[in-house]
Amino acid sequence: MERMLQPIQPLVGVTGRMLLGLYFLIPGISKITGFDDTAQYMVTHGVPLVAVLLPITAALQIGGGVALIAGWQTRAVALMLAGMILVINVFMHDFWNVYEGLTQQHETQNFIKNLAIMAGLLTLAAGNAVQSLSLDSRANASKD
Repeated sequence: MERMLQPIQPLVGVTGRMLLGLYFLIPGISKITGFDDTAQYMVTHGVPLVAVLLPITAALQIGGGVALIAGWQTRAVALMLAGMILVINVFMHDFWNVYEGLTQQHETQNFIKNLAIMAGLLTLAAGNAVQSLSLDSRANASKD
C-alpha cells in the first residue's frame, strides 16, 4: 500500500497545505468585508480591545493563509496559526458560556472543528516527524 501511495504523496501534502491556507485566507478577508458584524460578535463574547485585535487577527489569517498556500515558512506559520486557533477557541467559541442569540451547539461545533483544524496545522508543522511514534514507522522498522 505504501508503494502505491508514494507517487501521490506530494500532491496530497500540497493539497492539504493549500486547503488549510484557504481556511484562513477566506475568513481573514471576510473579517475585513464584514468588520462591523465580526466586531459585534467579538464584543458579545467579551473580547477586549476589539478595534486592535480584529485587524491583527485578519492580517494574521490573510498573511498566514497566503503563506501556507505558497508554502513559505510552513512549519512556523502552521504553529502560529495553531496558537491563534487556541486563543480564538477560548475566547470566541466558549461553548461553556451562554450568550443571547447564540447557541451552545453552534459554539461547541465551532470549538471541535477548530480543534480538528489545529490538529491539521500541528501535523503540518511536524512535517516528517509525524511518522515518529506511529504504527507505520514501527512496521517499517521491523522490515529492515
